[in-house]
Amino acid sequence: MNSSFKNKVVVVTGATKGIGRATAIAFAREGASVLATGRTGDELDSVSKTIKRLGSKIVSVQADLSKEENIEKIAKTALDEFGHVDILINNAAIIHKSQNLVDFDVDELKMVFKVNLLSSVLLTKALLPDMIRRKYGKIINISSIGGQRGGKGRSAYRMTKAALINFTESIAAEVNLHGISVNCICPGGTDTEGFRSAFNTPNIEHNKHLMKPEEISDLILFLSSEKASSITGTSINAYGQTNPIFDSDPSKGKV
Repeated sequence: MNSSFKNKVVVVTGATKGIGRATAIAFAREGASVLATGRTGDELDSVSKTIKRLGSKIVSVQADLSKEENIEKIAKTALDEFGHVDILINNAAIIHKSQNLVDFDVDELKMVFKVNLLSSVLLTKALLPDMIRRKYGKIINISSIGGQRGGKGRSAYRMTKAALINFTESIAAEVNLHGISVNCICPGGTDTEGFRSAFNTPNIEHNKHLMKPEEISDLILFLSSEKASSITGTSINAYGQTNPIFDSDPSKGKV
């Protein structure tokens, strides 16, 4: 175990798969204590066991982030177990299949907005008072290349990801004087279970346009470190091999 984040407490939502899992493990490897959230108990157990083997403290919270009471449970558990939270990674998201707005089931549409956007807003709101009191905090929202512009069949997902970018800028302006930084990462196509399922695309071994989740978790760790002390209110594009302007083929990394 390294000690870059020794004595730091990190909350990672959507920590059982993809970018979230890679991030939770990366923080643990650097000495942080981690609260990990996920919807599936077995997957939470798996990431928890990995983190324990690294020698870090792990608290897992099984939670459906579309339910507001679960947001409160996450915040309360983190503060009860650790006493404070230094870093919040708002990562959890739903990638829906490509479909036009008129074809969306209303309940599915609401679910995308609740998980992808509202959960990040509410969890940030719940944890900010402690950060403000301590005059310290790092908040990183995971948006997407899809948050940069609209796209056919991607309305719900891209609206939520665009809103996360604006949310980042707004909250950064509110809390800067309290020593809290708020930043956003916009990944291109990443080799995650959600991406492969939504777009019926093969893994990185057969789709060279995709990035590894660890490429994004490395950037998350940098933004969470003191090396990034001058960066706040910023959205960082991490597109990898994805062409952000001309290529609209989802199988090549556009979400």
